[in-house]
Amino acid sequence: MKTAHNVNLQPYNTFGFNAMAERLVRIENTSDLAQYFETEEPKPSLVLGGGSNLLLTRDLVGTVLKIEIPGFEVVAEDKDAVFVKVGAGYGWHDFVLKCIENNWAGVENLSLIPGNVGTAPMQNIGAYGVEIKDVFHELEAYIIGDRCFESFGLNDCNFGYRESVFKRKLKNEAVIASVTFKLAKTPKFNTSYGSIETELERMGVKDLNLRAVSDAVINIRQSKLPDPKQIGNSGSFFKNPEIPTSQYEQLQFAYPNIVGYKVSETTTKIAAGWLIEQAGFKGKRYGNYGVHDKQALVLVNYGGATGAQIFELSEEIIRAVSAKYGITLEREVNVV
Repeated sequence: MKTAHNVNLQPYNTFGFNAMAERLVRIENTSDLAQYFETEEPKPSLVLGGGSNLLLTRDLVGTVLKIEIPGFEVVAEDKDAVFVKVGAGYGWHDFVLKCIENNWAGVENLSLIPGNVGTAPMQNIGAYGVEIKDVFHELEAYIIGDRCFESFGLNDCNFGYRESVFKRKLKNEAVIASVTFKLAKTPKFNTSYGSIETELERMGVKDLNLRAVSDAVINIRQSKLPDPKQIGNSGSFFKNPEIPTSQYEQLQFAYPNIVGYKVSETTTKIAAGWLIEQAGFKGKRYGNYGVHDKQALVLVNYGGATGAQIFELSEEIIRAVSAKYGITLEREVNVV
């Protein structure tokens, strides 16, 4: 466990905001995690993973815990699957690439998502028809109030669309230390979502394989989303809202081009990016921050912007979309 004081968190958040932490404690193993909570009061002001789903709007008083627990271990396997336990501090895309290298299937559609493994279950990350819950087996988390580690199975996590128990009931009450995934030995390719099939065809892929699917996803993401190393951002800033199908049908009558996907007989998911673009925000720039010109879901820091400015922009977008469509957008990022 390493401690530093008055640390700028700019390198540790993908928006690239300058925000000072009064104290930064690096957690490098599970013993560090237990020791911190057994000896320290009060709770940390922030538990920091890869900083990819984070909007820092202020300096942080107190302690920021930076989770850097490593580890990649096969803990079990059967004829159909391999079970891999991964430390919370392991980079998500590095994990995906290692699975592909070993020909373990299930996470290839989740290539190039920024952040670390430990934060992935918190919001049940997903892309191109796949979510964490589809490959999840269990995780180990430290329960702060009980001062002990606890295992969580699939049903315990209450996964939903960009949701889990760790964003609701256990928010600020649990710290994920490791995640165990169930990966298939025989791939079942999921290429019908989005433009994956089109990209595979453009790439000239004849024999489908995990690497090709991953490369296709990477190509698509790079064509639509800015690299956080070049332009500060957190990827998709808003969730795609789910509304009653009856409301969607009314909107469809008024706006025939509205983009929606049926979730159930009674619910339809609306493309938030379409709503934001139609409200006039795509590519809109406010000096050194704004909305990306290729993907309206992405708010960007061109350099020198503050989290408070991005937050106010998101408020403006929420107000405009609500006024025009009667739909209230919800932020996907964690606002601090």
